[in-house]
Amino acid sequence: MTSRTAPAPTAWPAEGPLLLGVRHHGPGSARAVRAALDAAEPKALLIEGPPEGDALLPLAADEGMVPPVALLAHAVDDPGRAAFWPLAEFSPEWVAIRWALAHDVPVRFIDLPAAHSLAAATDPGWGEGEDEADGGEGALRIDPIAVLADAAGYDDPERWWEDVIEHRGTTAPQDEADPDGPFAPFTVLAEAMAALRETYGHGGHARDLVREAHMRIQLRAARKEFGDEVAVVCGAWHVPALAVRSTATADRALLKGLPKVRTEMTWVPWTHRRLARHSGYGAGIDSPGWYAHLFSAPDRPVERWMTKVAGLLRDEDRMVSSAHVIEAVRLAATLAAMRARPLAGLTETTDAIRAVMCDGSDVPLGLVHDKLITGDVLGEVPDTAPAVPLQRDLTRLQRSLRLKPELLERELELDLRKDTDAARSRLLHRLRLLGVGWGAPEAGRGSTGTFRETWRLRWEPELYVKVAEAGVWGTTVLSAATARAEAQAVSATALADVTSLAERCLLAELPEALPVVMKALADRAALDADVGHLAQALPALARSLRYGDVRATDTAALGDVAAGLAERICVGLPPACTGLDADGAAEMRGHLDGVHTAIGLLPRAEELSGRWADVLRKLALRDTVPGVIRGRVVRLLLDDGRLAEDEAARLMGLALSPGTPPPDAAAWIEGFVGGASGGGMLLVHDERLLGLVDAWLTSVPASAFTDVLPLLRRTFSAYEPGVRRTLGELVRRGPAAGGRPARGEAGVPGFGAGLDEERADAVLPVLRLILEGEHV
Repeated sequence: MTSRTAPAPTAWPAEGPLLLGVRHHGPGSARAVRAALDAAEPKALLIEGPPEGDALLPLAADEGMVPPVALLAHAVDDPGRAAFWPLAEFSPEWVAIRWALAHDVPVRFIDLPAAHSLAAATDPGWGEGEDEADGGEGALRIDPIAVLADAAGYDDPERWWEDVIEHRGTTAPQDEADPDGPFAPFTVLAEAMAALRETYGHGGHARDLVREAHMRIQLRAARKEFGDEVAVVCGAWHVPALAVRSTATADRALLKGLPKVRTEMTWVPWTHRRLARHSGYGAGIDSPGWYAHLFSAPDRPVERWMTKVAGLLRDEDRMVSSAHVIEAVRLAATLAAMRARPLAGLTETTDAIRAVMCDGSDVPLGLVHDKLITGDVLGEVPDTAPAVPLQRDLTRLQRSLRLKPELLERELELDLRKDTDAARSRLLHRLRLLGVGWGAPEAGRGSTGTFRETWRLRWEPELYVKVAEAGVWGTTVLSAATARAEAQAVSATALADVTSLAERCLLAELPEALPVVMKALADRAALDADVGHLAQALPALARSLRYGDVRATDTAALGDVAAGLAERICVGLPPACTGLDADGAAEMRGHLDGVHTAIGLLPRAEELSGRWADVLRKLALRDTVPGVIRGRVVRLLLDDGRLAEDEAARLMGLALSPGTPPPDAAAWIEGFVGGASGGGMLLVHDERLLGLVDAWLTSVPASAFTDVLPLLRRTFSAYEPGVRRTLGELVRRGPAAGGRPARGEAGVPGFGAGLDEERADAVLPVLRLILEGEHV
């Protein structure tokens, strides 16, 4: 950062240290700090921030350091206990740090050490006792900016701060001298804060007294070393406390006995979105993109802002011309004049954009707010910044796999037959095991086979804390994921948790963890006699076997456990399905579907499928089994070709006979044709089944119809609109007698009268080509 041209002062501009009170993340404050430092040229610079970060300050001058960034401090023994101190390009602290490094001026942080701040999480009572002693107004938490804005007649504190501070100097080039002098804003603000502190004391922020005591101690040490020509950049609220006369003994007494933990600190990338949240400074801003614009615009900020907005809307194919920009600028200026503001602020520019460029709609305005007012800026940190070993290994893997952390959410399609994509999949699954949610798996839009995976990726700054927290498990992603999986296997108590863990271990390819997980799985399976638990666990094992095939993993032991679970389910399922209430029956139906699909994927599928079919036949014929389960098993048998259509129609006729209570019959229908199982198409193509349903429905007594209506509505509402429309047409016309129409008779609307065997045979050569890969 180059020095701004300004005449050197003839004398130090303050009696004692130069106290520069600022608002964190304020572009106006940042410009004023730079001008004041250029004019004063202090011998040392003190900044509000954790002293553990002093060793990291030289990195701020590195070319690879691109704000927004943040200082991250975490407890060594508990990495999940962490805090951030974010800094943007327009943060006064960042401007001061860069100024000091550019001018070879010693710079230090003077706030309460992070070792004490993080310890407060386990000892939340420290520093809070003064609230009760003050009582009355002193016990209230006040917003000093809101109080000053109210005193000035403003109903919006942000608007007052913009008018007084943020817009200061934005109408002229930044290298022009401030007509009131570079120190005038800080003098006025210090006087205002002194009046507030005199009235409200600590304003309900009792811990500030401890922080300010530490700042005074550090300030005394700097004055002893450098003399009075020391500048301090801190929150304006603290300026009166640093200017007050106090003894070192009194300050040390406030710090005595504070809890403390061992901490580590580093730089991490930050985002504009996270600047809008409260941070280690206790300060957040609603419009970081707007503030960045105010800081970087050399002149005419409103005109430049409207041009940015127009460019964004044009990229979204909205009709925005130069005339729109001109009119929006005029309207913003007119609104500012009507509201007695020195310059159009964010409120005026937003109102003008809505009226002129968005045709009064808040929909495109939402895009402007998301992309510009807030912004999608992600900072960068150089490789030389300290990091836990696990973070370094993760960074290495991200580079080798070309998976750059990005703020914007994106979709990633992986083909596991490719080495790079398979390695990316392993990394993402291992991170999920470690609780680092960088990616979330989703259902793919293309192939649903095991060779395809779809991920939704988005990197958030908080994930650096998650990585640090996961560092207790190992120094590399592989070793950490392995250790975490082994620990979870040992501590898991539910069978479904262990089976899910086995699936995740195969997905993450953790061969060293699998023996521990398999032993835990065998132990839990042997002790668990609940059929519902067994049925819930089997699908995950079946999927794991498929994933093992894709990743060439030895899953023989897993197959044996899965087969044993299937055998136990076949034995225990019939009694488990007896005497269930409606909720229990619905849950068991879901287990049935999962087990039915899973058995077909097991190594002994043919043998187990036959036994499973026998179990389903038993359930279909037992009156003590709820109707929704009996209907579902009949449908499963019919779809597998293990039940003749005539027999299925007979069982439906029995279930819908007059002797069956209407609610039970409706439940049977839901199990047979409900959900996304293709039941609607079954009724479309088999008019005999449709006729049975129609005849039963018309015979339901009026007194019982209101009871079965919600169940029927839930069943048929799941069908596609076209299916519902066709069923309605069939019911209106009336199903043909005798079921399906004979050859030559009128068929279902939209279909031919019968089967054209010659046309059907014509597709066989093409089908053979597809299946066999060559002409036959």
